Amino acid sequence: MQVLTQSWDFLIAAFGPLGPLYALGFIGIIMILLSAPMAFKPKEDPFKKLRGAGVAVPRGKEAAVRLRYDSGGPSLEKLAPFLEPKDQKEFSETRLKLIQAGYRSRSAVSTFHLFRFVLGVGSLAVGTLSVFLLPNDPDLPTVVLSVLIPGCIGYFLPNYWVERRKQARQEDVTNGFPDALDLMLVCVEAGQSLDQAILRVANEIQGSYPTLAEEFEIVANEMRAGKDRVTVLRDMAERCGVTDISSFVTVLVQSATFGTSISDALRVYASEMRDKRVMRAEEKANTLPTKLTLGTMMFTVPPLLIILVGPSIYDMFQYF
Repeated sequence: MQVLTQSWDFLIAAFGPLGPLYALGFIGIIMILLSAPMAFKPKEDPFKKLRGAGVAVPRGKEAAVRLRYDSGGPSLEKLAPFLEPKDQKEFSETRLKLIQAGYRSRSAVSTFHLFRFVLGVGSLAVGTLSVFLLPNDPDLPTVVLSVLIPGCIGYFLPNYWVERRKQARQEDVTNGFPDALDLMLVCVEAGQSLDQAILRVANEIQGSYPTLAEEFEIVANEMRAGKDRVTVLRDMAERCGVTDISSFVTVLVQSATFGTSISDALRVYASEMRDKRVMRAEEKANTLPTKLTLGTMMFTVPPLLIILVGPSIYDMFQYF
């Protein structure tokens, strides 16, 4: 008991009133670092036991089991069960969000959660170090805010980055889709098939709209590999996450189902997309005066008041 009292007094004398709290945090970090190798130790594969016992394991079943945790790289393969979410719904949503942001590798989900963990823990460590660098003894709310705010920023920073990437790609697809439809209509009316038209459009718009060109190139390659056209188009709509692409896929599927002309469907839909792009431009133009009002008030009115009223105020001070 006396040893604990002496230790308590020593920590308070050395680090201030929050010295025992600092000591507990340091001990917790040491325990986490010591237990990390045991936590990340991979479990033994049950299929290896079956092979050792001479039992034949169906390759399809094993592939299906490993599909979810196959990271595509040896560096994260062992950590995939710890980095990826256990809930299949959450895993699918994260995977789809990363695909829409342009991260299509099989290790994307594991890398995303690894970045969240590393940035969160690193930001907490930086916040903890910043508390020791404060000039005065901080109170408890200041310590909590100094540690938790950097940790939260580091943890949610990958989410913000992925969301911004997703929005940028969707904007690029939306802006370039009317031009791509016009080019596709020209190619189809010139006698090319839909597969050839999609590949030609992907090559033509590569410089101006690289995101949309990449999606069209994926569609062309999957069709060339023999995948069903309807499935390929619906996968494209899911990857893009844009309403215009989903409507375009619906138009093509209905045209193929009912046997109508693809060129007629493309002509009508391309006209609608052009009108829609003009409406988006007019909408942005209509919101421009509202956005300029704040800038006008901040940077035009104060200098004008200084120029008009300033001399009178100066003369009044000189007079009185």
